[in-house]
Amino acid sequence: MSTATAPGAPAPTTLDVSGTSRVPFARLVSVELRKSADTRAGRWLLGGIVAITAAIMVIFFLVADADDRVFENFIGIAATPQGFLLPVLGILLVTSEWGQRTAMVTFALEPSRPRVIAAKTVAALLFGAAAFVAAILLAAACTAVGGADGGFEGLTASVFGLFFLLQLLTIVQGLAYGLIFLNTPAAIVFFFVAPIASSIVFNLVPALRDSAAWLDLGTAQQALFQLGGEASLTGEQWAQLGTTSLIWIILPFAAGWVRIRRAELK
Repeated sequence: MSTATAPGAPAPTTLDVSGTSRVPFARLVSVELRKSADTRAGRWLLGGIVAITAAIMVIFFLVADADDRVFENFIGIAATPQGFLLPVLGILLVTSEWGQRTAMVTFALEPSRPRVIAAKTVAALLFGAAAFVAAILLAAACTAVGGADGGFEGLTASVFGLFFLLQLLTIVQGLAYGLIFLNTPAAIVFFFVAPIASSIVFNLVPALRDSAAWLDLGTAQQALFQLGGEASLTGEQWAQLGTTSLIWIILPFAAGWVRIRRAELK
């Protein structure tokens, strides 16, 4: 049944947005970057990543022998605190607005969910790159102050490349779990518990030890922590890293991508 229009009344009109240009992707990325620093928790986390990394390096500087105060040692220990904190940042990139129920605003301003997810992914990679640069600068400063003979000797591109890859993998893994759970506590608990439980099982069960490097992410990533001057991965190690990354990072990311595209906004 149609609604009659009174004589002389203007015809109903609709808002035509077909000619409106899409939000530039660079703007979406900048918004996602800004969201991480908009809250007090976000600012503390960003500052904590740098502060804790610096604190760990200072502690190592104070307790290490003079000959051990070399660049590769400082950059190696930076992987531990950042490996714990960067994934949390990746998780919060997704879950913070779902927990605070601001996702509806995000998808109202940009209806294309794949573009929003892609912007979050790029933002996560940029944060990983920023953490990498911060660790490099802090390690260089500690090495220079330490004054060890040959503190910067033996460095190759692979040292920086492997450490950079480790940074990106950890933050994308956190992003993937955030996409799956859309809940901060659940994603954080799963990120820490599941890999640890997997490593325990593969180490305790003798029949599984030979396959650990192919199925357990922690085992496969051990090669990335070997940041000496001759650091490099063999073909088999690359294959193991790729297989475990597929299982623990890429497939969860794909599952989370599907879920967030179908998730109901409340």
